[in-house]
Amino acid sequence: MRQAAPTTTFMDTGHDHAHCLDEALDRAAALCADRGVRLTALRRRVLELVWGGHKPLGAYDILETLKAERRGAAPPTVYRALDFLRTHGLVHRIESQNSFVGCPDPNKPHGGQFLICRTCGLAAELNDSGVDQAIRKSAAKAGFSVGRPIIEIQGLCPHCRKKG
Repeated sequence: MRQAAPTTTFMDTGHDHAHCLDEALDRAAALCADRGVRLTALRRRVLELVWGGHKPLGAYDILETLKAERRGAAPPTVYRALDFLRTHGLVHRIESQNSFVGCPDPNKPHGGQFLICRTCGLAAELNDSGVDQAIRKSAAKAGFSVGRPIIEIQGLCPHCRKKG
């Protein structure tokens, strides 16, 4: 079984977040163009906010930022944008926190395993096909059909481990 490295890593001090964000937005624009769907200015802005800091971000946090930027921002507006982004694999929902993170590999459907730091809140996505296969195999033995296996793992990121 192949061991996968984190698709998203916990940033080191040399992390160029502006470049990271630009790449995510470029991937999203290309994916939407390929699929013939519109990445509207609002959807793009919501995606930009979600990718803003590598921490899962709640819909109401997004809404507060949008309210400060534009008139008419309301919960349905944010939820529709998030639904679009989830449908196209551009963001994932972190169920335990009712929040969202950007997906670094939106071109293929996957569940994902998320490492979430319980101290600073940073999240990193693993995309280990071996984990997905093991889940599907065990579920099949139980007669269960898996949709998208999403695993959330709480712990300490490298930065918080060094501090503690």
